[in-house]
Formats: sequence, C-alpha cells, structure tokens
Amino acid sequence: MRIHLVNPNTTRSMTEKIAAAARAVAAPGTEIVEATSTMGPASIEGHYDDALALPGLLAAIAQAEALGVNAHIIACFDDTGLDAARSLARAPVVGIGEAGFHFASLIAHRFSVVTTLSCSVPVIEANLLRSGLDRRCARVRASEVAVLELEDVGSDARARISNEIGRAVREDRAEAIVLGCAGMADLARALGETHGVPVIDGVASAVALAEGLVRVGLATSKSGAYAAPRAKAYSGRLADFAPSGG
Repeated sequence: MRIHLVNPNTTRSMTEKIAAAARAVAAPGTEIVEATSTMGPASIEGHYDDALALPGLLAAIAQAEALGVNAHIIACFDDTGLDAARSLARAPVVGIGEAGFHFASLIAHRFSVVTTLSCSVPVIEANLLRSGLDRRCARVRASEVAVLELEDVGSDARARISNEIGRAVREDRAEAIVLGCAGMADLARALGETHGVPVIDGVASAVALAEGLVRVGLATSKSGAYAAPRAKAYSGRLADFAPSGG
C-alpha cells in the first residue's frame, strides 16, 4: 500500500518531521510517499495562506494520483483544499484535522483542540461544524505559537503548547486534546504523559484512517459533490490547472 502524504506548505523540514511521524505508526507493508508543495506559503496561518496554498497542493495530488498511490493525506490541520483534492482524486483523501476530530470523538466525550495562532481558530471551528463534531469539542485554543517556531529547536514553543493543554484540561474539562498543527506531530506522546489525558496527533490518525479505507476497498465517490471537475479553459497563471474532465 502506498500512501501519499503532502505538506501543503513549502517548508521541507516540516515535511520530513511529518513523514517520520507517519512512518512511526504505519502498518508493515505501508509505504509513505511524502511531498512538499513547490509553490505557495512557507506556513499556512489563516485564510489568505490557505487560498494561496491550493495550486501547489492540487499539483502534488495530481502527480501522485498519476503514479497510482492508494490514498492521500493532506498534512495541514486546516484541512487545506480537502474538498478540491477529493474532486481531483479517485483514491481516498484524508485531512489530518478531520482525522484528529474523529479519533478524539471515539475515545473521549469531550475534547479540546490546541492550535498555533488565533487566526487558525475560526478555520478549525468551521471545520468542526462541517464534520458535525462541534458539540463534542469544548473549545479551540490558540497557543500563540507561530507554525515556523515549531521548527526552531531554541524556541519555547513546546512549553507554551503544554501550558495551553493544561488550561484546557482544567478549564474546559477536556478529556482528550487534539494537537492542531501537523508540525506538532512529534510532541503528542510526551504531552500525553505530562497531562495524563490522550493527546492526539492528526498525522497518525490520518494514516490509520487512510490504511483502513484502502483495506476495505473504498475510494472517493465520484457522484455528486466530488464528481470530477468538468473540462473548461482556465486563464492566466492557472492555465495549466485546467481540468480535462471525466
């Protein structure tokens, strides 16, 4: 089984960290094929970055789809471009945010999300509504750690994230925590031991879900919302993204 894991931002070091987390939980026989977007922002923080990350993400999805991968994982907690990628791909596409929410709902009655900056909170809240799991989420909290701080070994990012988890457990009565950034993937186990509640990494959750979908033989439905885009001309810099249809 080959699972394509794409980082929609352009920071290669983050891709390597995410891929390592994915390989650590992948089943024997699962190959993780990682990719870093070749165009777009260095990190995705808010709606503007999210919009400009889409062309690079979709190019990576198209390339991997042509290679015949069995599933795709979008390694941004905002689930950047998830619907568009599902329209483009026949293989299953799993977002790490959606995966983390679902895993939390299976092991806890009430969970909180601890993410990076405040500008990401509304995006995650909207995704919780979309998934129908907003009632199970006590709160989406910002640690005010910029995404690229997670790549700085001298940063106090881990301590600030840990402090916010402690507040979520005390103030929200959270029974589990979902880490709201792919760049936090390597922190989950240690933070869980520190706070005595399950701390969920969306990358690991997405690998498990993608493997399960492939094993039971499910692919993205091409009826309705995720039907292949119709052939038409695209203009300007997006001309190369024009769909061929079917």
